[in-house]
Amino acid sequence: MTSSFHITLLPGDGIGPEIMAMAVDVLNTVGSQMDLAFEFETALIGGAAIDETGEPLPEATLKTCKASDAVLLAAIGGYKWDGLPRHQRPETGLLGLRAGLELFANLRPATILPQLIDASSLKREVVEGVDIMVVRELTGGIYFGAPKGIFATETGQQRGVNTMAYTDSEIDRIGKVAFETAQKRKGQLCSVDKANVLEVSQLWRDRITALAADYPDVALSHLYVDNAAMQLIRWPKQFDTIVTGNLFGDILSDAAAMLTGSIGMLPSASLGASGPGVYEPVHGSAPDIAGQDKANPLAQVLSAAMMLRYGLEQPAAADRIEQAVTTVLDQGYRTSDIMAENMTQVGCKAMGEALLRALA
Repeated sequence: MTSSFHITLLPGDGIGPEIMAMAVDVLNTVGSQMDLAFEFETALIGGAAIDETGEPLPEATLKTCKASDAVLLAAIGGYKWDGLPRHQRPETGLLGLRAGLELFANLRPATILPQLIDASSLKREVVEGVDIMVVRELTGGIYFGAPKGIFATETGQQRGVNTMAYTDSEIDRIGKVAFETAQKRKGQLCSVDKANVLEVSQLWRDRITALAADYPDVALSHLYVDNAAMQLIRWPKQFDTIVTGNLFGDILSDAAAMLTGSIGMLPSASLGASGPGVYEPVHGSAPDIAGQDKANPLAQVLSAAMMLRYGLEQPAAADRIEQAVTTVLDQGYRTSDIMAENMTQVGCKAMGEALLRALA
């Protein structure tokens, strides 16, 4: 019996439409092989939405996303919109999407693929075998805390204010996701905070520590964020699963991504307690190469695999896509961002075609 899914596509800006097209082709091919049917609906977000509607996240887009089984997002933003007021910038649309869908947990894997190990800027012996999952709290912390803004003081100066705040329930729900993720991996969880100077981090540490009693099969450790950043570069293989707040997770997940040599290879998943999740590559919109058939579609394709695995409960289909990516890398195909000596350089479309051949 065919399983049917309604997927909202958010191609966004820059290279987004190009890489999204490759992911849709891959999903359709896997669907035909595994008795899965996908109904795709495309909606506007980011700069494309601003140009069309004046808003980075139109209400119609959010409504469409809420009614779908999953949301596949490509990339947003670009130089064209950098001068707009903050509330009208493409990034505000992304924050609104996360808040509107109540996506509080961001899963960011950073895995060294053997075929690309020499693309890392770190020594082979440092990064070989690295397999890290960063679980980032996504809808709280300093990005959403109040009060926030730029205010005039009594002396006539301007003062910028952002508030880092977490409630115990917010910490507990991301902590549970992190412990359960660690259970499915190597059973090691490192919680990152700044409890030596921040009261909000002390609450974070207290709540994560209390949760550990419910997960005796997970070994919990703690690091201050500055030490965690250093350890990611010094000895990344010590980490399995990392859980941290919004700001620290934003920074550490990008640092972990660069261990792999190219941010163009990495997917992510943003999940809530219920309803559709959002699956997207961690890279940006790369407006400097948009429309030139130079983009690497593999992170977008791997994001589609994460969607199948975490959002649609189709792990076998996810495995098939991930194996296809491994196959094309074994065959020596590379886009310019991961190009190496004696490899075959291809563009976005040719990489997509190689994936389809591998799936066939």
